[in-house]
Amino acid sequence: MISFNVPPYIGKEQDYIMDAINAHKICGDGSFTKKCNKWIEDRMGAHKALLATSGSTALDMAAILTEVGPGDEVILPSYTFVSTANAFVLRGAQLVFVDIRPDTQNIDEKLIEDAITERTKVIVPVHYAGVGCEMDTIMDIAKKHGLMVVEDAAQGVYAFYKGRGLGSIGDYGCYSFHETKNYSMGEGGALLIRDEDKTERAEIIREKGTDRSKFLRGAIDKYTWVDMGSSYLPSELNAAYLLAELEEADMINDNRLASWNAYYELLTPLAEEGRIVLPVVPEECSHNAHMFYIKTANIEERTALTSFLKENGIGSAFHYVPLHSSPAGARFGRFHGEDKYTTNTFERLLRLPMYYGLKPEEVEYITEKIKEFYR
Repeated sequence: MISFNVPPYIGKEQDYIMDAINAHKICGDGSFTKKCNKWIEDRMGAHKALLATSGSTALDMAAILTEVGPGDEVILPSYTFVSTANAFVLRGAQLVFVDIRPDTQNIDEKLIEDAITERTKVIVPVHYAGVGCEMDTIMDIAKKHGLMVVEDAAQGVYAFYKGRGLGSIGDYGCYSFHETKNYSMGEGGALLIRDEDKTERAEIIREKGTDRSKFLRGAIDKYTWVDMGSSYLPSELNAAYLLAELEEADMINDNRLASWNAYYELLTPLAEEGRIVLPVVPEECSHNAHMFYIKTANIEERTALTSFLKENGIGSAFHYVPLHSSPAGARFGRFHGEDKYTTNTFERLLRLPMYYGLKPEEVEYITEKIKEFYR
């Protein structure tokens, strides 16, 4: 059986976890957490990075920092994971969904401005499959209307838009280090902060609303409760696992890209025949091979292909049920404009196995079975 996903494992993870245990420092913000934060800052270009317990809680922190509340509106795609929406729903904001582009599955930047009202406060682009949204246009719109931008870059670690790290372009960026991501700590994430003057409050929110971070730096002689917040700080054991992979990020990235490129080359004949649609990566984007997907003709064909692959020992998956069509989406938001591509993409897109260590012969077997299905 070829699994749909296998969590990354380099070999140093256990050693680093034991180092944390032997140092008697397993709660957050130890040396491993600090090294992970610095790696993100140096490689992705953020002013400050703060590890979090998940991509979801990184989004929660970002939502608090934007100060959205009841009566405010947030523009985002409906084709995304629920965490993107939940972070702002928890603050009482109203969601305004817009359609996606048919090429990248990212929010259609040309539809954003028409969805803006006097209540709009935040735009949330989601970088699907580690392929950057059209960020220059989005940032120009945000500047023109005085809006904040929170990048959901859960899938965008070590991916770039015009040379800039995904997650570092907007006011805030959010990463996920879930076991399905390119670099993992089991459950975890990170908040990226672009502007220096936003760092102190982010640290306070992350430390349960206290100024403990300043105390640990020796800036104050005691710490106290100064703002809202929660326990968003991950264990040092999780950070130790993650650091082992970040230190080998280039190797992991190259391995995944090799699999992605092999998929693309081997499936191109089917795409040229018009049987399937392959991923599109705009010239200005450097993706991270987070996933490889194909689009079938319709949901019936995808269902049949999924079953065929399973019968041949191949795991596959599809997502996302469009948020605006869900009970909570209807309750907390509205779709602005026409749903031309969101539901259509949900019904046609199928993700193929993609992980560090996927063997070339496995990619060849998978693509041969897909060709066999269409024959």
